[in-house]
Amino acid sequence: MTRILSAAIMGLDAQIIEVEVDLTPGLHIFNIVGLADKSIEEAKERVSAAIKNSGAEPPRKKNQRLIINLAPADIKKEGPAYDLPIALGYLLASKQINFDPVNKLFVGELALDGKVRSVSGILSIALLARREKIKTLFVPKNNAQEAALVEGIEIIPVESLSQIIAHLEGRISIEPQLPTNIEEITEKSVSWRIDMAYIKGQENAKRAIEIAASGAHNLLMSGPPGSGKSLLAKAIPSILPKMTRAEILEVTKIHSVAGRLSPKTPIISQRPFGAPHHTASEISLIGGGTFSKPGEISLTHRGVLFLDEFPEFHHDLLESLRQPLEDGIVTVSRAKGSFIYPARFMLVAAMNPCPCGYAGHPLKPCVCSSNQISKYQRRISGPLLDRIDLHVEVPQLKYDKLASEKVAEDSASIRQRVEIAREIQRKRFASTDSGQINSEMNIPQIKKYCKIDSAGENLLRNAVDKMNLSARGYHRILKLARTIADLANEENIKRDNIAEALQYRQKEEEY
Repeated sequence: MTRILSAAIMGLDAQIIEVEVDLTPGLHIFNIVGLADKSIEEAKERVSAAIKNSGAEPPRKKNQRLIINLAPADIKKEGPAYDLPIALGYLLASKQINFDPVNKLFVGELALDGKVRSVSGILSIALLARREKIKTLFVPKNNAQEAALVEGIEIIPVESLSQIIAHLEGRISIEPQLPTNIEEITEKSVSWRIDMAYIKGQENAKRAIEIAASGAHNLLMSGPPGSGKSLLAKAIPSILPKMTRAEILEVTKIHSVAGRLSPKTPIISQRPFGAPHHTASEISLIGGGTFSKPGEISLTHRGVLFLDEFPEFHHDLLESLRQPLEDGIVTVSRAKGSFIYPARFMLVAAMNPCPCGYAGHPLKPCVCSSNQISKYQRRISGPLLDRIDLHVEVPQLKYDKLASEKVAEDSASIRQRVEIAREIQRKRFASTDSGQINSEMNIPQIKKYCKIDSAGENLLRNAVDKMNLSARGYHRILKLARTIADLANEENIKRDNIAEALQYRQKEEEY
């Protein structure tokens, strides 16, 4: 019997899987056991064809019993990543090749001609290999750059089964993959489709967006159709600060497990921006499925989740956002297991004031009844609205603004201020184990870092009573005011910072 190491993806992490191969005389059989799914069962045909087309003898002898066990047997396995270790295990057991499999880990899908195809979750597997002190990781060539993000292990890029056999037997030597240069890839791939300079007017909304980006606060824009809500939201990535190396690895790991990485770009170097349609299912947004995968809220971790036509999303789906917005994680519990995915995203939502879109419009009459408007706005619950820090109106622009040749402030200038505010926050929270952004502050941190002058305290006291703020609303006002003070480079929160934060809170008569 031979034993080859491979790996399984469990949530966002990987776990060692031992591919045990037992070859004995007897009535011909070729079975794969160990809670394997359909794609692994089909590996028998892929492996047999790949071995034959690589010039070796496939497992077809009439007097040969071949049993493949994927251990531990109580973990459900899926995907074609076990093709390569199964093929090598059989060739080793049948004495067609000879090599030492100790301290080596293999993953890869086999094509019928023996070529090795890329698989998902390589970054998680590389992190596992380093954690388990495995010396060498053999991966498909298209996954090699991604695996080389992890330092401290040897990454061998494999193109075909015949090539890896020749390498393992010492007939050729495959050059290890060089470490991936994150900074070089980041510089080449940074680009934005929309710049703030080309969005006419909407200075109030732009100010709210700048504050939201500086502290990763949630934002809701309301206005008539065509006022520029969607355009403003799509321009937000252009003012967000660059991701740190830790954030890049964190986000890339999520996209790798979800199979969303481009073969040409092995890392996610820009903050993700997701804009699911309002007909999206709960699983696609939150995560889960037969084999649990991260949803859109995890794929936009450290980035922006844009929900256009906010009230049109299903009520249950919107309510499922409440826990991730508060905790920054989502727990997906299914019969086959429970998985925790990170979900520290910045929610940006857009909506019309009524079904026809023209309630409160100075020129176009609204055709909706008061009952229709009330029903439409009540689709978004109070607890969900309470988790949104900035509520801003985006009015219809007049002709003079639309026709103006004046170019507004560009994204680079705004991004510079945002990055300065984020740097202040990074230094502030450098000695803590929790997040490094104002929106992630816990109550002890709010008490420590949100010092208010006496005038600001009086204003906030009156606002809590008159606006009927909840405890959550009160703390969110302080977090928002802290971000506004950071943009102004103020050490403590002043009355003007509190006043600006209060103006972004939802008004009772609005909803």
